[in-house]
Amino acid sequence: MFVAYVTVTVLAAVFTGGAAVTYLIGHPYPKAQLGMKRLPRSWGPRLGLALAAGTVGQLAGFAVPLLGTLAGVGLVLYFVGALAAHLRVGSRQLVGPAVFLVFVAAALVLNAGYHGLW
Repeated sequence: MFVAYVTVTVLAAVFTGGAAVTYLIGHPYPKAQLGMKRLPRSWGPRLGLALAAGTVGQLAGFAVPLLGTLAGVGLVLYFVGALAAHLRVGSRQLVGPAVFLVFVAAALVLNAGYHGLW
């Protein structure tokens, strides 16, 4: 259980951390995604900070389990919102946010299971 918990959490942190960096450095891809979803570009840095905070929280969860759980819940809500934003504008590009959602949800479940939060 421990190996799965660490592996999935680190993979989720790599994915979300990478996404956070793309938002924070002003990469064209997140800007295009915001435009496609008809969201203001000013949300880019805020979304990047939310992803960065979730990434740090997940990794800090190895030392403080409650923090990892809260970060996991926040990231699950973030990616549910991302899926909803895609669906709202009729986008069929759902694989990306769905993969992120699966990884952060799996990390949350493994965190809760490993630390006996069930």
